[in-house]
Amino acid sequence: MYLAYNAPHFPVQPPQEWLEKVKLREPNIDEKRAKLIALIEHMDDGIGQIVNALKETGQYENTIIVFTSDNGGHLPSLANNGNTRDGKQSMYEGGLRVPTTISWPGNIKAGSFSNEVNLSMDLYPTLLEIANVNIDHKIDGRSFLNTLSGKNDKIDERTLYFTRREGGTIYGGQAYYALRLGEWKLLQNNPYQPMELYNLRTDPLEKKNVIEEEEDVYLKLNKLLMLQIQEGGKTPWQKSN
Repeated sequence: MYLAYNAPHFPVQPPQEWLEKVKLREPNIDEKRAKLIALIEHMDDGIGQIVNALKETGQYENTIIVFTSDNGGHLPSLANNGNTRDGKQSMYEGGLRVPTTISWPGNIKAGSFSNEVNLSMDLYPTLLEIANVNIDHKIDGRSFLNTLSGKNDKIDERTLYFTRREGGTIYGGQAYYALRLGEWKLLQNNPYQPMELYNLRTDPLEKKNVIEEEEDVYLKLNKLLMLQIQEGGKTPWQKSN
């Protein structure tokens, strides 16, 4: 089953009784923050109903549950993105990095965690491998089943590419990008800003733009970014280089 909640997306409109529960628990909470928490808790309750139904019908032990998101929290709604910079719509880590929780009774150790960097498109090949389904065509993504199984196999470094295209009067339909390779991250946070370069190992909060000091790294990542843009924009009748 694929279940895509629209909550806690704006407009943030939780049921009144859920909002009252949050305000009763935290009397001094900001009204906007209270609404967001109430909407998240209401969503959580809905997911809990699914989990309970699986348990009641004896399917829980044979079910993999994946809970994830498509972007970081919306800061104008007073979301909390933890120890990251910025939020939804941003190419900084607060906009791109999201938590993922996976439950697989008897196979994933309860309470375990991993800092391995994966993408949403890695879920598909992971689930296919679990189901012993072979992939006979190229897809974007790779399985991280070994991580779920608690193995420490070294995973090859790869290029991670992000793009966003917005309409309206602010962005005018133009795209902006980010590209990550290992500890390095190149980004443009909107179409009208210059490129920025960060070392996520030494500067996880992306405070120090080192694009001028690390020209070789910038040129390497920018070349990879240009290749990704060309790949994404090519048409079927173009000859490949």
